[in-house]
This record gives sequence, C-alpha cells and structure tokens, in this order.
Amino acid sequence: MRVLAGLTLLAAFGACSAAMALRGGPAPAADWLSTPLASLELAIGENPSPIRLRRPPAAPLSPLAQLGKDIFFDQNLSASGKLSCASCHSPQNAYTPADGAPAEYGGPTMAQQGARAVPSLMYLETQPPFSIGPDPSDGADDTVPLPQLAALAAAAPRVQKTAATTAASAVNIVPQGGLFWDGRADTLPDQAIFPLQNPVEMDGGSIQNIAAKLLAAPYAENFAAVFPPSYTANPDILVSDAVIAISRYEIEDPSFHPYASKYDAWLEGRARLSPAEMRGYVLFNDPKKGDCGACHLDQPGQNGEPPLFTDHQFEALGVPRNPALAANQNPAYYDLGLCGPFRKDLAAQTQYCGMFLTPTLRNAARKKVFFHNGVYNTLQQVLDFYNFRDTEPAKIYPTDAAGNLQKFNDLPKTFWPNIDTADPPFNRHPGQHPPLTAAEERDIIAFLKTLDDQ
Repeated sequence: MRVLAGLTLLAAFGACSAAMALRGGPAPAADWLSTPLASLELAIGENPSPIRLRRPPAAPLSPLAQLGKDIFFDQNLSASGKLSCASCHSPQNAYTPADGAPAEYGGPTMAQQGARAVPSLMYLETQPPFSIGPDPSDGADDTVPLPQLAALAAAAPRVQKTAATTAASAVNIVPQGGLFWDGRADTLPDQAIFPLQNPVEMDGGSIQNIAAKLLAAPYAENFAAVFPPSYTANPDILVSDAVIAISRYEIEDPSFHPYASKYDAWLEGRARLSPAEMRGYVLFNDPKKGDCGACHLDQPGQNGEPPLFTDHQFEALGVPRNPALAANQNPAYYDLGLCGPFRKDLAAQTQYCGMFLTPTLRNAARKKVFFHNGVYNTLQQVLDFYNFRDTEPAKIYPTDAAGNLQKFNDLPKTFWPNIDTADPPFNRHPGQHPPLTAAEERDIIAFLKTLDDQ
C-alpha cells in the first residue's frame, strides 16, 4: 500500500515538478534520480538523505545573559513606563509584535507611531555585519570605505538570482548583512541601543538618564556580579554593559534560535511533509514558479548548519505604499531604506535607494505584518504581491483620482531603476500569466507553515 500511495503521489507531482524537487532538494539530483527508493521517499514526503543539523548548544543562562533578560523585560527603562524590548519583540509571537499594526507606538505617551514594521529578533546570532559584496575571509573590506565598494559594485556584472543558481548569485557585489531593515547596526549590542533612545520607541532619553534607571532597577546589584563595580560609576560604560547583556541573552537563550520547525525535523528524517507541503517545497524552489529559494535559502550549510531562509542581501521590491503609516500622510515622505532617512552614510549611493534587507522566513506564518512598511498582514497577500506585481499590477497598486495606476507608488520615479525586474518572478510583464495559480499559492503557504518552530 505504501508503494502504491507513493507512486500515485509521484505521478501527481508531474515530471517537471519532480525534477525540480530533485534538483532543489538536500541531496544531489543524480542520487535521487538513480535510486527508485529515494524517489519514492520523496513522493511520500520523506527526506531521502537526512542529515544531522548542528544547533547552537543549549545551557543555563550565564549571569550576564540573565541580567540581559531582566533588562529585556524592563518597562521602566522607557519614558512611558509601559514599553520594554519584549513589548515589540514578544517571545510568544516569534519575537515580533503581537498585534497587527504596521508599526508600533511609543514615546512618552505611547502615542507616536514608528515608521517601519518591527522585525523579528530570532535567528540573528549569525547575522553578518553590513558589507557591499561577498565578505572576504580575511576581513579586508573593513578598511575599504563604503563609497569605494559601492563604486566597485556599480561596475561589476550581476548574476540573475534563482533558486537554482544560489551559489553563483551569492558572489554578487551587492549590499548585504547588518541589522534593522537598512542594516545600519552591525552587532546585537548596536541594535539594542537604538530602541532605548529612539523618541518614538522606548524614548529612554540621554545615556545618563538610562544609566540612572538601570541603577534604580531591582536587578541593579546583578551588574556587580558580572562587571567591575567601578563600571557603574560611568554612565556610558554602564549602558554599554547593559546592551552587551541584552545581546548575550539573545545569543544564549534557545528561544531565539531553536531550529525546531517541522522542516528541520524533515531535514533530519524525523518528519514527513504532507502532499501540499511537498508540492509547496517544489514550487518554493522552482525558478518558473515561486522562486522563493533564490533569496530565502533553504539548504543546510556544508557543516550541517540549519538553513536561515535568507541570503542576507538587500532588494528593492517596489511594495505598495502603506497609508496606515503616519509618516506616509506626508506625500513628500519616502522611506528609501539604505539611502535614509535613518541610515545616513549611504545617502549619496542612490543606486541603493528603496533597498531593504531580506528577512528570514522562519516563523513567517506567525507574523502579523510583512515588508518594511507593514503593508500586508497575511502570507496570502505577500504571495499575491509576488504573483501579480508585474503581470496584473492593478491587483496590487491603487489608482489616482484620474484612474491612472500608481505602480511603485512608495518610491520616487527617479529610483525605479533600482527595483528588481530581472529575477524571477519579477521578470514578467502585463498580460503574461502569473507564475502561480491560487492552488499553488496555497501549497507554498502550507510549506511556509512548516518553518514555524514547534
């Protein structure tokens, strides 16, 4: 019965889909094609070539990480007394906001809206620092000014990104790495200090004010357990120690990087994908269909590192403007990503205007908002954007008072050449068939749900 069911499912995939599954799977295509049993296991949702993933070691939190946890949940560090790191990065919601607001509210009265959706804090322990171009192993680019790297990138040929050519496109000289949507922070401590001082987030005020609150906190005595007592006398050092402690909490606590999804279990041969999930996996990696795997890499590393479902690169996708953002009530305001308004050092590199960091797809089904401006609230809307942006743009973008379509309406026209129109599925044109049917979108969503940590 198992063999019959497997053959039936394999036939249902069709020859093309099966071939894509073999090519995009964790085992070499030749191995699967030459081994009937492996092909059968694929057809019934099993991984023919299970591996052992290398997860970060789990251990009790160090005193430094425990201190960081206390700080992470401390609302008193905010001007309102109502906002902590955990308020916007909820542990129960994959360290993203628990509501569906496009951007969170903060400030002294919790009445000021941020300008961007809050990204997850999960799976950042291996995030590379910001760079332009592949990171050389010797770190030589540390001394090369970003404008010089940007000039080099402008003259370099670019390989088309598809799920079948990830190795080739990985060496494209493009912006990549860093934290936040614009990569402006290179380390977790650098990232932690921004919300503490941002007037529309925690609004903690000056370093001296934040330090005073830390010294008045119930956990203040724990600083002495991990830092020399003399450090607490210097506000700059004290706050620096505090964000280092937060980063240690994010690195040491397994809840930030459990790698405990069904897909991880499938890679290890401990789970079977359903027919819909397996079809979605095939579509996810098919350059003629979803091609999601071009940017959201789904294969383990050479040493068994779990896949992060991102290539850490920046893309200009041209998502529609979100009228629910207070900042967008000003028609002259545009969020240009790498070019500003929050990142300043690349403002002159206009070839990067409109580019934002590619996030991980792990726990994507648990998120309430998507893209940097929080314009979408469901995975269905996200897939519709990829599906119809170029084939049926009227389904994605609004029209003006005269009935004219406002495509790419969240980026000034002078920067439209930065928008990706070369990589599938964005290489299509109006009137062409969209790459995915409604049923195929549902299958990809079924696969994406396997990336949720259990």
